[in-house]
Amino acid sequence: MAYTQTSSVSSDTTAFEQFAYFALRSQPMFEMVADVKTTNQSHPGSSVQFNIYNDLAQATSALTETSDVTAVALSDSTVTVTLAEYGNAVITTAKLRGTSFLNVDADAANIIGYNMANSIDNVVHDVLVAGSNVAYGGDATSTATLDATDNLDAGDIREAVANLRSDSAMPMMGNVYVGFIHPDVSFDLREDTAVTDIIQYQIRQDGGAVRAGSIGTFGGVDFIETPRLEITADGGSGTVDAYNTVICGKQALAKAHSRAAGFGSDPSVVFGPVTDTLRRFQPVGWYHLVGYSRFREASIRRIETSSSIGAN
Repeated sequence: MAYTQTSSVSSDTTAFEQFAYFALRSQPMFEMVADVKTTNQSHPGSSVQFNIYNDLAQATSALTETSDVTAVALSDSTVTVTLAEYGNAVITTAKLRGTSFLNVDADAANIIGYNMANSIDNVVHDVLVAGSNVAYGGDATSTATLDATDNLDAGDIREAVANLRSDSAMPMMGNVYVGFIHPDVSFDLREDTAVTDIIQYQIRQDGGAVRAGSIGTFGGVDFIETPRLEITADGGSGTVDAYNTVICGKQALAKAHSRAAGFGSDPSVVFGPVTDTLRRFQPVGWYHLVGYSRFREASIRRIETSSSIGAN
């Protein structure tokens, strides 16, 4: 008896899910601390200068009744933000659009949109982590001297907050600063067994946050876990990876963008013109003319550490 089976006919084929999945994506977030923006810019320019007045020295000596005061001069400092062009694009072909079982145009726009946010956020990240106020975990005195045991602990956080308050850095929300911490470093902080152990503190405040694996607010810092903080491979002795934990107050970063017609504070998705003879090549991309700079170094503290679950 002959059986008609899958090998007998060509109708047995692989089925395809007509829904596109994209790469795992971390959420862009560093621009949230760029809260100094151009609001009264004189004219479009290649850079924007911000002026910061310095306070006068305290006048604590008693005045002489018959003598006039000696006037003092005002002084200021400046922060200049230089604008630069950023962008990316893809071009799809007519044959791909005409033969794909996926909506290529919609998927390309999705990928371009994330690339836009992802790229600009990384630009902000690189400015933020280059601040001059840096401390090191454990006994380390530089990135090169980090070893596997120089992990973040609660004392590092308290010291960073004390330094911010000593420099009169304004908290981001109420009396709390915002902190960006890598998940590997967050693991070490939550493992801290000091008297002020972060887990014990949280249990007293909000046990639900502990069950969810959240750090939340601790030591005057509202922590945000993010893998977007870049790891410096072999940053310390041997093969130790170096991690940055960044704690910020208000006016940490300044942002400037072109004020000319057609430009804006956010990047724009651009559907380029189809210029080939047969109109087969369709471009889509993003463009931004923007600049970022640290505005108040005193509002930024960076802590470089290793991690017990990182490379070491």
